[in-house]
Amino acid sequence: MKRIIFAVAIILLMGGDSRAQIQPHPTPNQTAKPPAVPPSPQQGSSQPKSPTGAPQHPGAVPPSDTNARIKTRTELVLVPVTVKNKGGRLIEDLRRDDFRVFDDGVEQQIVLFSSDPFPLSAVILIDDDLNSKQAAQVQKSLSAIAAGFGPSDEAAIVTYDQFPNVISEFSFNNDFIFTQLKRLEINSHFPGSIAGPMAAGPMINNQSQATGVPQIGARSEPQDKDLDDAVYAAGEMLKGRGRDRRKIIFLISDGNNSRHNQHPLEQTLSLLLQNDISVYSISVGHALLQHQTGRLEKYADGTGGDTFFAGNALDLGRLYSRVTEQARNQYTLTFSPKGADPNKDYHTLEVRVRRPELEIRAREGYYTSAIGGLHKN
Repeated sequence: MKRIIFAVAIILLMGGDSRAQIQPHPTPNQTAKPPAVPPSPQQGSSQPKSPTGAPQHPGAVPPSDTNARIKTRTELVLVPVTVKNKGGRLIEDLRRDDFRVFDDGVEQQIVLFSSDPFPLSAVILIDDDLNSKQAAQVQKSLSAIAAGFGPSDEAAIVTYDQFPNVISEFSFNNDFIFTQLKRLEINSHFPGSIAGPMAAGPMINNQSQATGVPQIGARSEPQDKDLDDAVYAAGEMLKGRGRDRRKIIFLISDGNNSRHNQHPLEQTLSLLLQNDISVYSISVGHALLQHQTGRLEKYADGTGGDTFFAGNALDLGRLYSRVTEQARNQYTLTFSPKGADPNKDYHTLEVRVRRPELEIRAREGYYTSAIGGLHKN
């Protein structure tokens, strides 16, 4: 019941009337639907009456009531927070008083707090231009992703290289998600270097002979992967999902990115922050050694997500469940901005925990133009 009341409160604070929220539209393949949030119980079946005995419309103010209700709108900022110890284990026993929130360096009062898990809306975004070894590792692990989603979660599947490609729209049907991931073939377009007997050049007595003729497949073709555009497209898919859900991008990538993106990093981060979307990046292959993780970490750090590193298919399978568990089980802090510069649209955020030696992950800022409000009487 506590979770239901808090979910209804979040819907109200982020947009007023919950009927105005954009609801997920199940695809034809969906056979399961998320549980609906039940309405608040009624106080009684009879309508209130006016002093004259005539039925009175619910919520109406009696003519004799000189203290008419005045409605005000309080702007509220929602901040999901993950707290882990040094060993990476989630800390789940913190309370409101354990947290401190700073908006542009000014400490704020936390007006709403919850440690209840939220249902997920996720875009599984998969790099489709990996080298053969990385592709094989990801291929073996894909079906394990579905195990991290529950009946109230929804997921869409997108691959990308130069352009994003939607494999399946949002679905609550875990069996359907599992089937789509199992059928997905990574690198089916055979990008990158060309393998074969011509790749090594002419050989005499097992010794390479320099001929001056360019060798076919001797070096990889220039990478043309638009990571920023892919993340932006995933953000566009998620921005219309309900604000009573955790919205995440489940990014599996080697971190390479071209210079030809239509949407730069700053614009993409702005879209994600304005719509409360977090990025959880899983770096595959040798991205860490090749210093290609910068983009993955910027998206994760900027949005309050996280970055994980995997060296083989077994590690990948284990990480998938950690990602969904961490995304679902976050603390939710809500505050009404006080003392911040009203002329600024972007504001920096800092979350602290009074308990020492804990790792805190929360988004780095928010936009005033994107925050919701709660109507108060």
